[in-house]
Amino acid sequence: MTADADRTALPAPRDRVGPYRVCVVCLGNICRSPMAEVILRDELDRAGLAGQVTVESAGTGDWHVGGPMDPRARAELSRRGYDGSAHIARQIRPHWLGDYDLFVVMDRKNLANLRQMAAGDPGLGDGRIALMRSFDPAAPPGAEVPDPYHGGADQWEETFGLVRAAARGLTSQLAALLRGRSQA
Repeated sequence: MTADADRTALPAPRDRVGPYRVCVVCLGNICRSPMAEVILRDELDRAGLAGQVTVESAGTGDWHVGGPMDPRARAELSRRGYDGSAHIARQIRPHWLGDYDLFVVMDRKNLANLRQMAAGDPGLGDGRIALMRSFDPAAPPGAEVPDPYHGGADQWEETFGLVRAAARGLTSQLAALLRGRSQA
């Protein structure tokens, strides 16, 4: 799925018997992607897919590697009943690219960074890199999750809402894909 394409089917799993592997990606892996990781895991659990899908997150930059989630992101999650305390920031590495079925990125800059990292890897075609909001049926094509890092409380709240809507859409698509997989 391209940033400007209409919503399409998820890519097939790389491993026909193992869990479907998703990596959520933003810039520093302390705000948006760890929030999305926590929220998506919860949505998958609610849908009964926790054992069928794994979710991790990473950043394209290295500024925060080894550090915790931004306290404002943790506070927004906590305010809504989620726990982000176990998060440790990490940076995506090129050798990881073949390990995931789907990379979900927060914005076009990180989409471009990941595509550049994947240049020449034909296995990352077929829609394996997509914008997070492309899974939100109410979002316009190409919509992004803005970085709340320099914003106030309202930006963190907005980020949560955008991520949760997309996580619900992605969970719905994963449920349909995995239902089809188990029936095949």
